[in-house]
Amino acid sequence: PYVVFQAQDEDTVVTMYESGKVMFQGTSADIDANMWKEMDGQSLDVIDTKNDLKYHSATTIGSDEVGTGDYFGPIVVSAAYVKKENIPFLEKLGVMDSKKLTDDKILKIVPEIIKKIPYKSIILSNTEYNDKYSKDNNMNKIKAIMHNRALYQMVEEVKDKVDYIVVDEFAKEKRYYEYIKDSSFI
Repeated sequence: PYVVFQAQDEDTVVTMYESGKVMFQGTSADIDANMWKEMDGQSLDVIDTKNDLKYHSATTIGSDEVGTGDYFGPIVVSAAYVKKENIPFLEKLGVMDSKKLTDDKILKIVPEIIKKIPYKSIILSNTEYNDKYSKDNNMNKIKAIMHNRALYQMVEEVKDKVDYIVVDEFAKEKRYYEYIKDSSFI
């Protein structure tokens, strides 16, 4: 209801509502939305360069997930430990937001990355997800618990000083901590 228009452009679905709001969904939704904003003459989102540089030149453990979007499952959460000394290595390989990389580029650089950058991955199959999912255990809670477990395992393994721990934001910070209070079921 209330949909005026819907279209799919490669891996992004664009939906326009009677209210005038437009929703971009999919792997490169943010890229497509910014392209349309720019074509419409609207200013693009302002990048916080100060914060970006703060994280960019730091020793960091970060996590992200796949398998929860358009092509569902298995859910894989990976955490990686990047020392600030390894940042030039990753830059030389061309590492950036994976949405901006081609599959061929990813397949080329991943073997080099895994030789040098420690990581931990947790995989939840579709069957396991269906067993875990309930009224009390929604997708975001499951993701929070998986992120927390992968980050914890990475911290335990490296035992070095880490400047920042960065989690892909899929829930507000307060809600994330509420989700991980009971992290025993995954």
